[in-house]
Amino acid sequence: MIDKSTIDRVMETAQSQIVDVVSEFVNLKRRGVNYIGLCPFHNEKTPSFIVSPSKGIFKCFGCGKGGNAVNFLMEHEQISFVESIKILGKKFHIPVEDKVLTPEEVAHQTERESMLIVTGFAAKYFEERLHHSDEGKSVGIGYLRERGFRDDIIQKFGLGYSPESKDAFTREALRKGFKLEFLEKTGLTIVRDDYKADRFRGRVIFPIHSLAGKVIGFGGRVLRTDAKTAKYLNSPESEIYHKSRILYGMYQARQEIARQDRCILVEGYTDVLSFHQAGIHNVVASSGTALTPDQIRLIARFTKNLTIIYDGDAAGIKASLRGIDLVLEEGLNVKVVLLPDGEDPDSYSKKLGGDPLIAYIKEHETDFIRFKTSLLMGETQDDPVGRARLIQDIVRSISVIPDSITRTEYVKECSNLMEVKEQVLFSEIGKLRRRKREKESQRGRHYGHAQEGESFSSPRVEKVAATSSNPFETEEREVLRFLLKYGDVDLGELETEEEIRQLTVGEYIIAELRQDELESVNPLYNQIMKLYEENFKNQDFKASHFFVSHADSRISGLATDLIAKEYSLSRIHNRGGKVEKESDRLDELVPKVVTELKWRKVKVLLDEKRKQLKAAEERGDKTGFMDLLKEINGLQQAFIYISKVLGERTVV
Repeated sequence: MIDKSTIDRVMETAQSQIVDVVSEFVNLKRRGVNYIGLCPFHNEKTPSFIVSPSKGIFKCFGCGKGGNAVNFLMEHEQISFVESIKILGKKFHIPVEDKVLTPEEVAHQTERESMLIVTGFAAKYFEERLHHSDEGKSVGIGYLRERGFRDDIIQKFGLGYSPESKDAFTREALRKGFKLEFLEKTGLTIVRDDYKADRFRGRVIFPIHSLAGKVIGFGGRVLRTDAKTAKYLNSPESEIYHKSRILYGMYQARQEIARQDRCILVEGYTDVLSFHQAGIHNVVASSGTALTPDQIRLIARFTKNLTIIYDGDAAGIKASLRGIDLVLEEGLNVKVVLLPDGEDPDSYSKKLGGDPLIAYIKEHETDFIRFKTSLLMGETQDDPVGRARLIQDIVRSISVIPDSITRTEYVKECSNLMEVKEQVLFSEIGKLRRRKREKESQRGRHYGHAQEGESFSSPRVEKVAATSSNPFETEEREVLRFLLKYGDVDLGELETEEEIRQLTVGEYIIAELRQDELESVNPLYNQIMKLYEENFKNQDFKASHFFVSHADSRISGLATDLIAKEYSLSRIHNRGGKVEKESDRLDELVPKVVTELKWRKVKVLLDEKRKQLKAAEERGDKTGFMDLLKEINGLQQAFIYISKVLGERTVV
């Protein structure tokens, strides 16, 4: 267990430094007092993800996710509250009591946490074997030295070595108390009946990290020259490792990518290592697989500018061209660099070194139209049909670009290069885009994925949020929002029929709701009200901080959602041509939202009683009919009174 004072200290520090926490995973740009970026929790092309340093919260107005820094880390890395506290404690140099998990404790962890513990142990084991075993030093270090890698690069990427022995790692892991179940699920151990073997035996190990720096998988390079097996081997798909969503080196490169506002994409592990050794740190690798939409979106969270480096293998380049279309479709600006024949990023970076390599990239990078044209034109020079196919291929690529201005510029370039009229190209692009829209409309639109042309304040989000079985959802959320956002603000002297009282916003709301015994059908709302009542008299209690920092993600998430929202402008009167801030009009708005809730409660109850009255009349229940009539009469009087109060009640 972590003591509460430590948790509070970590939470408070993380909340005040939320921009620092989130910016490790999202490229944030300042906009006024807040920061904005592409949401990491759903696919979007228009930024709708906001971080407020003053409030210590994040909020996506596209998919609705929000919370504090701890919530962000839990959601992004799919880890527990305790694990998130430990990571943030380490980040901010706050000692958090930790202990080595026993086998029994490991068994009680969630599957994901257990798998991360196993991969973390494996990474340390492989690294230790590389540097401190005779086999590792002679074979593993020998290979890396032969490839020209320095010690600092080997350490930076945590490279390791798995012994040639069939099950050396598995035996050690089992001896340490790790369960075979998780060794198998992470792909570290191959299990068939009674047969157990290390997947990566006899290989140099390349750990693969999540954005938070957790080891989630491995790549292994076989060193035996006579090996009848694949040169490179990756961890299989698992709960924690999805190859199509990961880019090797992103953890080490993410900050430099954001700083330079450009990402360089290469193919393999050693390409990344060699670039880093040459002093170029904004580089990642697709690990030898075709580029996927998830990988492109990962890049887009840090930059919109991508440079893809290809070696001189023409067949391999043609097979990879579809990846460029995917990049364009995600709205990135893509450049392509072709290396000289016989060179790859690993060899060429070692040959040129840092500055000359950077100069080569800048001099030779070109846009995708020129690249495709130069690559394929030779095959279609004397073939009109082939030339038409090439033009159609390029037009298809242009058609997927979401930004109309960028499409127009590419059309102009294609027109000049291919000697085709712009109008013809625009016509073909229009047809392709119409077909695409028709297909999308047939499939229906999936909530949470931003569509072209929609802003982050799209009304469809409000529509989804409003869908609830609670008939008082809108009014209760407004009351809670004022309670959490302004609870400790002095409301002024409240004039009632009995007395004049000096109250804060929170005291007024609590008193009014408890006086009429108003409880919600939503247990979470009631829990927040109860917590507020229990704590608001404490001198150091600040509602917004207390609830946004709450350990219960449901409470902190709701608090974030409410605090991030402003009162509807349609409800704030225009005074002298100027719309006032809601914080300047709390004396009017707080009583108003509380009274609106009461009005709504009475109206719903009145409607229910009228239905009951009609049913009593139909079944001839005279006693029940008269009792209901009296209740309805009382409710009608209350309804008239509350309606009148809505227009007249003031705070002085």
